[in-house]
Amino acid sequence: MEPVINYCSHCGAPVCQRIPPGDTLVRAVCDACGSIHYQNPKLVVGSLPEWEGKVLLCRRAIEPRHGMWTLPAGFMENYETLPEAATRETLEEACACIELGDMFTLISVPHICQVHAIYRARLLNLDFAPGSETLEVALLAEHEIPWGEIAFRTIAMTLRHYYADRKLGRFGFHTAELRPQTPPK
Repeated sequence: MEPVINYCSHCGAPVCQRIPPGDTLVRAVCDACGSIHYQNPKLVVGSLPEWEGKVLLCRRAIEPRHGMWTLPAGFMENYETLPEAATRETLEEACACIELGDMFTLISVPHICQVHAIYRARLLNLDFAPGSETLEVALLAEHEIPWGEIAFRTIAMTLRHYYADRKLGRFGFHTAELRPQTPPK
């Protein structure tokens, strides 16, 4: 969940939580200067780098999910495009140069206020290494994927779509919504 906004970032006055005129949702509203502060979902953008039937995965050196495996991905920065974010995150996390392909998955995760966008990509060479947020990187075939150690459900879903599409011989564009997992009874 996003932290509650308590003070106006424009004038520093306390804000109140209410529905402003013309809106339908509760917002942080500054009665001193009239600013309305919106909190919107964060974009997580990354790539699925391929090389001769294998996929490049990164083992996380940071929380959440320290030590678990993921595709190179992270939060989009202001002033960059989705493709720029995917390319940057791949370079930062795996020190890998890629040629970006089509967007492959777009997964809404509303309970954590995120949207995950993953592009297919082609590794340009085998010169990759762990970045500062990565313990190790590995180029893995499908039978080598550590399915029980995948950090995020969106990444597992993306990988499953990838292998299913590869078996069909054509790649599509996949969208989904992930809701919170309910614990087994």
